[in-house]
Amino acid sequence: MTDFFAGIPQIKYEGPDSTSEFAFRYYNPDEIVMGKRMDKHLRFATAYWHSFAWPGGDPFGGQTFERPWFGDTMDLALIKADVAFEMFALLGQPYFCFHDADVRPEGKNFAENTANLERITDYFAQKMEQTGTKLLWGTANLFSNCRFMAGAATNPDPDVFAYSAATVKTCIDATHKLQGENYVLWGGREGYETLLNTDLARERQQAGRFLCKAVDYAHRIGFKGPLLIEPKPQEPTKHQYDYDVATVYGFLKDFGLENEVKVNIEQGHAILAGHSFEHEIATAAALGIFGSIDMNRNDYQSGWDTDQFPNNTPEVTMAYYEILKAGGLTTGGTNFDAKLRRQSLDPADLILAHVGGMDICARGLKAAAAMLEDGTLEDRRQERYAGWDESGAQEMLETASFEDIEARVREEDINPHPKSGAQERLENIVNRFC
Repeated sequence: MTDFFAGIPQIKYEGPDSTSEFAFRYYNPDEIVMGKRMDKHLRFATAYWHSFAWPGGDPFGGQTFERPWFGDTMDLALIKADVAFEMFALLGQPYFCFHDADVRPEGKNFAENTANLERITDYFAQKMEQTGTKLLWGTANLFSNCRFMAGAATNPDPDVFAYSAATVKTCIDATHKLQGENYVLWGGREGYETLLNTDLARERQQAGRFLCKAVDYAHRIGFKGPLLIEPKPQEPTKHQYDYDVATVYGFLKDFGLENEVKVNIEQGHAILAGHSFEHEIATAAALGIFGSIDMNRNDYQSGWDTDQFPNNTPEVTMAYYEILKAGGLTTGGTNFDAKLRRQSLDPADLILAHVGGMDICARGLKAAAAMLEDGTLEDRRQERYAGWDESGAQEMLETASFEDIEARVREEDINPHPKSGAQERLENIVNRFC
């Protein structure tokens, strides 16, 4: 045991009337929602990188956090793991997620990095056995080190491609050893800043072959979970190859991977792409590639990825509404890819940020479930498209030519008038539940 969270109690559900900061008001893991336990719906996970590895810097200022585990040694990595699992236990977090660079010290070469990763994952395995916390997904950090400044899979230097492939292999191995339920490929620097020095077609082919090799390897070792791509627009490079869900789907189709790889969708990334979170979730569900979510929010005035904890119930409600419509989370989960503000220095801040985020998600889930069970929104949607369920409309869509359609319009003197989309009425319905 460490004393980092000394004095902070186990967080338990106390209900909406609780006056304690250190209590859940809405997140009751035992509550049944649409026939399933709330914790099984939400499948919460803590992001190791933001909660334990991030020093509190931003583009205009350096470290503000002082943590007893900061430093690049194995002893400190073990202390960091102790604190992490203590936090998981305090919150009742069922899952966590990590990059390799979050959890192990940087070695002098690839072999030392791998040895360090193997040692820390052995320690994780002991901690997971003791606490019952599981791994939602693992991933490789192929963006922080300067070797990745021109990308990993898309790098013009084949040695960087090789180093990246070897690193992903070891991270898939680590995830498999820890019985992780998914593996994420986050192409943080898979993009370009200018076409003046970029062969776009070549880089796209490299990215496709890299992903095919990752899928093949996961199959060979018997990894059962899906591989997930996390769409990421604009930041850090201006043109990202994995800009949004639709772009990723086109990429997967090109390489025959649309039935092999799914997406991990982040709220902040959806906003940077000019979409809403629920749009990206609905798009992924419609295309059959929905996998998991990173839950956070952006500051809409800043225009960059601020990774704040969620606090907007209507936004979260609409996200879970689309998730529930799609059948709910299966191997995926709700990972808090969110970080404290630079001025939130205390251990209690880290706990309470997660408490608030978990409560907002629980409120959103319950509101989304209530809307689905009420059925009004889906009834209105069905009514709006009812004409397409008639045989004539289906025949027109499937078999009729333009000539056939024109003849029918003339014969029946079709002269349609616009019908209201009733958006404000529908928004009022949502507001009744939020």
